[in-house]
Amino acid sequence: MEVQRLRALRGPNLWSRHTAIETVVVCTPDEHDIHLLSGFEDRLRALFPKVGALRPASAQRMPVSLAHVVEQAALALQAQAGCPVTYSHTHRTGTPGHFQVVVEYSEEDVGRLAVQEAEKLVRAALEQRVDWDEEAVIRQLREIDEDVRLGPSTGSIVNAALARGVPYRRLTQGSLVQFGWGVRQRRIWAAEVDATSAVSESIAQDKDLSKRLLQSAGVPVPFGRPVDDVEDGWRAATEEIGLPVVVKPLDGNQGKGVTVNVTTREHFELAFKSAEDIGSVLVEKYLPGSDFRLLVVGNMLVAAARRDPPQVSGDGVSTVRQLVEAVNKDPRRGDGHATSLTKMRLDDIAIERLRQQGLTVDSVPAKGQRVILRNNANLSTGGSATDVTDDVHPEVAQRAIAAAQIVGLHVCGVDVVAETVMRPLEEVNGGIVEVNAAPGLRMHLSPSFGKGRNVGKAVIKSIYGADKNADGRIPLVAVTGVNGKTTTARLITHLLTTAGLKTGMTNTDGVYVDGRQIDSGDCSGPKSARNVLMHPDVEAAVLECARGGILREGLGFDRCQVAVVTNIGSGDHLGLNYLETVEDIQRVKSVIVQNVAPGGYAVLNAADPLVAGMAALCPGGVIYFCSDRLLPLMATHRAQGRRCVFVDDGHIVAVEGNARDSIPLRDVPITRGGQLGFQVENAMAAVAAAWGLGLPTDVIRRGLASFNGDSDNAPGRFNVMDYRGATVIADYGHNPDAMRALVSAVDALPATRRVVVISGAGDRRDQDISEQTQILGAAFDQVLLYQDACQRGREDGEVVALLKKGLEGATRTRQVDEIHGEFKAIDHALAALQPGELCLVLVDQVEEALAHLRERCGA
Repeated sequence: MEVQRLRALRGPNLWSRHTAIETVVVCTPDEHDIHLLSGFEDRLRALFPKVGALRPASAQRMPVSLAHVVEQAALALQAQAGCPVTYSHTHRTGTPGHFQVVVEYSEEDVGRLAVQEAEKLVRAALEQRVDWDEEAVIRQLREIDEDVRLGPSTGSIVNAALARGVPYRRLTQGSLVQFGWGVRQRRIWAAEVDATSAVSESIAQDKDLSKRLLQSAGVPVPFGRPVDDVEDGWRAATEEIGLPVVVKPLDGNQGKGVTVNVTTREHFELAFKSAEDIGSVLVEKYLPGSDFRLLVVGNMLVAAARRDPPQVSGDGVSTVRQLVEAVNKDPRRGDGHATSLTKMRLDDIAIERLRQQGLTVDSVPAKGQRVILRNNANLSTGGSATDVTDDVHPEVAQRAIAAAQIVGLHVCGVDVVAETVMRPLEEVNGGIVEVNAAPGLRMHLSPSFGKGRNVGKAVIKSIYGADKNADGRIPLVAVTGVNGKTTTARLITHLLTTAGLKTGMTNTDGVYVDGRQIDSGDCSGPKSARNVLMHPDVEAAVLECARGGILREGLGFDRCQVAVVTNIGSGDHLGLNYLETVEDIQRVKSVIVQNVAPGGYAVLNAADPLVAGMAALCPGGVIYFCSDRLLPLMATHRAQGRRCVFVDDGHIVAVEGNARDSIPLRDVPITRGGQLGFQVENAMAAVAAAWGLGLPTDVIRRGLASFNGDSDNAPGRFNVMDYRGATVIADYGHNPDAMRALVSAVDALPATRRVVVISGAGDRRDQDISEQTQILGAAFDQVLLYQDACQRGREDGEVVALLKKGLEGATRTRQVDEIHGEFKAIDHALAALQPGELCLVLVDQVEEALAHLRERCGA
């Protein structure tokens, strides 16, 4: 068994909507069925008893191979580590012994390690070794998961966003999260929203300043002041404030360094040191009563909890240390903030608090005796919480809201100390002791006692408002196909720009925002898509989704409003990445259709059966486009009152039921009055996409009329130039279907003689390379063959030989020349070109070749 190529699918992909790890497992013939491996399954289960049932997908009806075992083990390992994963799949490719294994992950690092450890497990069982340690592996997976997964606070907000349909993206492995796209994006950092200013956060961190601001507004707060050292602090405590006091950092959070109910000099010195380790120290009056946390979001109190200090109850047998150890075994308690509760600590503060009760860590408390480990009740120090949201008096709620607004916090944890929150604070001598930015939410989500509150929903509501349809999305069009997708993407972008929207676009030429190129190269993958959706100026997005990016990483978005599929083709990319048939290409391209929003549309080429067949996969509506309005599929779709775009009497026509709009082809320059059939198809696809987005007909009409085929179109996409009275066309066509479209377009243009300059991409199948010149040999008088700059794994001269083979028996070509070098081939063709003739140049180095041609043509 050999494991090859492990990669993360970070968006909707060929296999599912789940994020997943995909790997290739190569098995020998004996490894295709584990029952042929004597004792293997017994050894495997001895090493990992929780591996579960070993079976292939029921529909495949195949024996269980080692690839299936890797799949099942990787999924089971994550499940044992506490990850919420359920999906896995093993696909037998057309290459003998090669299996594609796909395993869902919730955290990428955990998923990668799970697959790697599954491989090690299988090898250990094969080699009859016992050195694979189940407990150590699961512990490592769990530790990584706890380190990288979203904590309860951030996770609750993300879950609320998903429930509302708001897309999200983690910007770091921490708690920085982006919601929405483009101009509608918002960000949070844990429970702090981007609308909160740094000034407000700084005020909240300065406990003395925030308290003075609250006091000036009439909010009851405890008396106190910052102190310089232990002596100054003790003097303030005994002479100015009066014992007991609270000692805490002036700039602190999560209860770190806070000690309450300090009554002795010895206790004060310990408390001072604990606070001083964090920063400057504040001493203030201790208010008797319970510790309450009131959560304010916007202008509403959304949750409240009473926090109790960490404590244990004696059983008359166990020591304090043993009681704490027993409590800490609760699975809800962890070392950090990833769990609903935190483990109790027996540190110096706890030991001093025990001393005040006449106890040590080795004391055995009487049965039922309450033993308090510290006075402050923060969950981060081991405390517990009881929900009291429904008990809060309206005046107390108003005081909490006022405190949050005075400081300027949109999400605020207001700490109140009082005997009860069922009566106004003044009546019970209570007060607000702190306001906290980015408050922890776990005490409200999963309190130790009482009802949990969906506070994440309140945060999302404060960000996007009460309208449930406000989901942070911008219009998004995904475009794929074999030919025409870049031109179609550019045309749709132009229509959106005509509508006044700042549009971001990705394609094989680069990334563009509002007409300005911000990246170059092939940018048709998910990374470029994510970059566009993160750009703060983008009001709409048009994303070209090429085969490679979908296979390599999945989509860069969760769903689109419109998915456009131009065509499938008969040979492009076959033989690569286990794509053996056109049906395999169809499966890859259909990923964008499967991820159309329920209210969106798939724009499908009705003339291509493989594309038209994707309609059944679309969660939304379907708009068919085709030049032939009488095509049975089009006629049926129209008869059902559904949307169709077709050509009729020299017009592009859009029909839905009895409604009909038309645009004369003479007003669509890119089609040259309808002469260029493949550009007519691109224009129809763009019209259908714009219609699916809801753009008005007059905007579509103006956009089509103002789209210039040479300046607005993509470089290398049917760029037309004049050379001394001859017509020169540059195009990046590189597969048989592109050749057919180009031949059809060239046949529509007058020419006394036709010449073509061509090379071929070496990463195509032999028959696909030769088929290109078979097609061209019936349409051109002369063919100039040149060798591509990059042979992509082919031997020198191999591609040219295959192209030459395709010209054997050509019906029109009478002259074939071989030229070494693209630019020499271009110059050779131009030198012999006469007025009235036509030369088609199939460029390889697109930008350089176009610049070379324009210089020669004076364009």
